[in-house]
Amino acid sequence: MTDLFDQFRVIDVDTHLTEPPDTWTRSFPASKHDLVPHVERIDGVDTWMADGERLGAPGYYSMAGWDGIMPLSTPRTFEEIAPSMLDPHARLAFMDAEGIDAQVLYPNVGGFGNGYFLRLGDRELVAQCVRAYNDFLTDWCSADPNRLIAITALPFWDLDLAIDEMERCLANGHRAINFCNQPADYGQPPLAHRHWDPIWARAQEAGIPVNFHVGGGSMGTQFTDAAEMGWMTNFAKVSSLIFLDNMRCVADLIFGGICHRFPDLRFVSVESGVGWIPGAIETFDWQWRNGGIGDEHPEYDLLPSEYFQRQIYGCFWFEEEVARNAIERFPANIMFETDYPHPTCQHPGPRTAAQRPREYASRVLSDLDPTITADVLWNTAASLYGLT
Repeated sequence: MTDLFDQFRVIDVDTHLTEPPDTWTRSFPASKHDLVPHVERIDGVDTWMADGERLGAPGYYSMAGWDGIMPLSTPRTFEEIAPSMLDPHARLAFMDAEGIDAQVLYPNVGGFGNGYFLRLGDRELVAQCVRAYNDFLTDWCSADPNRLIAITALPFWDLDLAIDEMERCLANGHRAINFCNQPADYGQPPLAHRHWDPIWARAQEAGIPVNFHVGGGSMGTQFTDAAEMGWMTNFAKVSSLIFLDNMRCVADLIFGGICHRFPDLRFVSVESGVGWIPGAIETFDWQWRNGGIGDEHPEYDLLPSEYFQRQIYGCFWFEEEVARNAIERFPANIMFETDYPHPTCQHPGPRTAAQRPREYASRVLSDLDPTITADVLWNTAASLYGLT
C-alpha cells in the first residue's frame, strides 16, 4: 500500500491538547487559585477543580496509545500522560514521527464550544479564565505557529467580550474562532438568530473561519441512560449521536440565512464525521425546493447544496466508504483529522481498532485522484487557516 504521507503534506484539522496543571493558575494570584481551574489529586487521580467543583480528569481525554479502555483504565496522573499531549516541543516531535505537518488545536477543560467556562459562575472571573486559556494557547503554539494552529476560545455569551477577544487573539496569531454549535443550551439566542451577526461580520472581515466542534452544546442530559445500558455502551451511543448536533448546526447556517448574509464567511464542522453530509444536503435541497422557501425568503439565491459547497467544510477520522462518498460529492469541502489524543482517535492503543493516521489515510484515500487527495490532506485546510 502506498504511503500517502510520504507523497503529500498533511494538516490534521482536529486535535486537542491536554492542558497542563498551571494553564490557569499561572495567570492568577495565589489567592484565586482555588477559584480557577487547578489540579488536585483525589484518591490518586489528578482532577481538574474550580471552587470546589469537579471539571473532569485529564486522563479521560488523553488516551492515545494507552493500554486500557475508559473508564476502566485511564492515565491517573499527569506523569502517566504522554509528553506530546502536554508539551509543544514533544508534540512537534510526535508530528514529525507521524508525518503530519500541522495540527489545529482545540481545548478540553473549557468545553468543545467553550461553554464549560460558564460553570465558574462570576462573569468577570469567567472572562479572565477565557483570556488566560487563550494566552496559554498563544504561548503553547509559539513553539512553531505555522505548525501548531491556535483557535480562539470565544466567550460567545457576551458579544462585546467575544469580539474584543477575537481581535486580541487574531493580533496574537490565532487562525480561527471556536464557536458553540448550540448556544441555546446555555440560555443564549439560537444559532440562526441575527443576534450573532456582529460576530459573523467581524470574522468575515478578518477572513477567518468559524469552527463548530462537536459536543459544543450541553452534553449532560445525553448521559441519562448510562445506569440502564452501562457507562461504556452509553458513551458510545452519545459519541455517535452528537454528530446530529452539527447536522442541526449546518442546517441553521443555511436555513437561517447566515450563509446568504455572509457569503465570504467559512464554517467548519469539526469532529462530526462526513458520512452524513451527502444525505443531509440532499434532504435540505429536497425540502428547500418543496417547502416554499422561495416565497418566504426570495432573497435566498442558492440551494443548500450550493451554500454548502461555497462555505461549509467537514472533517473525518475513522469513516471509510462513506468518507469516500462524501469526498466524491464535495471534493473541495472535506478535510482530514485524527482527533488526537481522544479515546477514539486514530492513534491506536493496544485495545482499540484504530490505526496510525498514515495507515488509515493511505487505505481510505489511495484510489482518489491525486489532486483531490492533496486537497483533502492539505490544500483546503491550508487555504482556510492561512498556511503556506
